[in-house]
Parts: sequence; structure tokens; C-alpha cells
Amino acid sequence: MWMYLGLLAALFLGLHSLCKKHAVQGNEVFPVLLGTVSSGFLFVATFYLLSIFYPKYALDNGYYFQDISWQIHGFIFIKSVIMASSWVLAYQALKHLPITIVTPIRSAGPFFTFIGAILIYKESPNLYQWIGFFLIIFSVVLYSKIGKKEGINFKRNKWIFAIIGATFLGASSGLYDKFLIQNLSLNPQTLLFWFCLYTILILLIILTITWFPYAKKRQAFKFRWSIIAVGVLLQAADYFYFKALEDPDALIMLLSAIKRSQILIAVVIGGILFKEQNKRKKLVPLLGIMTGVFLILYS
Repeated sequence: MWMYLGLLAALFLGLHSLCKKHAVQGNEVFPVLLGTVSSGFLFVATFYLLSIFYPKYALDNGYYFQDISWQIHGFIFIKSVIMASSWVLAYQALKHLPITIVTPIRSAGPFFTFIGAILIYKESPNLYQWIGFFLIIFSVVLYSKIGKKEGINFKRNKWIFAIIGATFLGASSGLYDKFLIQNLSLNPQTLLFWFCLYTILILLIILTITWFPYAKKRQAFKFRWSIIAVGVLLQAADYFYFKALEDPDALIMLLSAIKRSQILIAVVIGGILFKEQNKRKKLVPLLGIMTGVFLILYS
């Protein structure tokens, strides 16, 4: 069951990536990020309020919220710091790079998760998993070659380093999620609610320094419907991902790889919608990544 939940998370992540590209195009990145997190928080907060006014109904329907200690609040705040840093880097990179380059690099996240799963959680890969992961990494290298034809030098472009840093932080957060869900026994909605709230506070501090004081930047911001869509779709994806992690048999390295199947939506549909270059050539490494994901599922 946890694998199917992972595929549901991948579906919402793919749609989330498309909306995110639309939201940041020619727009101020930090207020867009604040808007997406805030809209996602309001979505979760609706269920939080329902659980307060109708606790029995919430309990019967599986969306009750837990009372947690200050220590657990501290653990959730750490996740917010990690993900806020990852999102700031990722959104800046997405603004300056094609989605068909950003998304495949993000697909290297399972490799970092894979290493962490072995070292921290002692998850044991088999031969097919090894082949699958290295096939994903090799395919990402192929994308870098195609990226140079679009004027993107992977060694000199600072946004490439930004998306790599975002990918590493995102993978670290994925490993941390397993600790929060399984070791601390947090349910998905409780984790999402407090995680979003703390992330909003962090982003407000960043914007107080980098955006609010500058009238020119405030006027350059364009509100778009996709900002709300990004927040809601991300919360839906995270919810199904966390539900999958609740299963004690769930393997974080496999879940991380399954989530990468969202690349099919982001690269194929995104390449068409945003009229990006070299779409056909990008199908070759795309096939490599999808084959790697298949090998992991098959194993």
C-alpha cells in the first residue's frame, strides 16, 4: 500500500512542478514562495479548525491533530529550517533555468537519500536497486550535456549549484521525515500544520530583510492563481508521502525514488507548455531515469 501512496505523491508533485514554474516566471521569488507555503498552510489549517470544533468527526475520519511537546516542536522547526533553505535555493534556480533541466537534477535526490538510508537506517539495497540508482545519476549527467546546448554551463552557472544544494537539503529532509513519522510517531497532518507555520515565520524574516523594505521589488511582484495551486498540491503530495512513511515496512530510499516518477509530467508536459528547447533529446535521459525508477520498483 505504501508504494501506491508514493505514486499518488508523485502525481501531485508533477502537477506542483508545472504550477511552480508558472508562478515564478518573471516574478519575485521570495514572495511567491511565501504565498505558496501560506496557501498550503491555510488548506491544512481548515482541517485543523474542523478538528477543534468537531473532534469526534475528525477522529473518526482520520484527520485529528496531536498535542505535542515543546521538544517535538523543536524537531519540527529543524525540518522547517532545512526545507526553507532548500526551497529558497530551488525557487531561485527554477526562475533562471528551464524546468527540463531543474527537474532532472532534482531527480538525483534519491541518490543522496539512498546513501543516507544505508548509513542511518541500515536499509539493504539489492542488485536491481544499485543499478536503478546509478542509472538515474548517469541520466542526470546526460541532461547536463544537453543543458550546455541551451547556454547553460554546469560548471560556471551559479543556479546549477543552487539547485544541487536544494536537492541535497531536500534529500536530508526526506531522511529526517522518517525519523519524525516513525520514531516520534507524528501523524501527517500534525507535522504538516506546524511545519508550514514555522516555515512561514522563517520566510517572513527573510522577506523583512530582502523584500518588504524595497518598493520597487514589491511592485514587481505579480500574484497568480498558480501560487495557490502550488501550495495546495504540495500539501497533498506531502500528505500521501507521510502516510506512506507511517507504514513500518516502508523503505525511504524506495519512496524517494518512486516520487521521482513525477518527472514524466514535469519534463514532457512542462516542456510543451513552456516551449523549452531540445525536448526530444531530453527524452533519452528521461527514459534512463524512468528505467531506474522501474528497476527499483521491480526489485
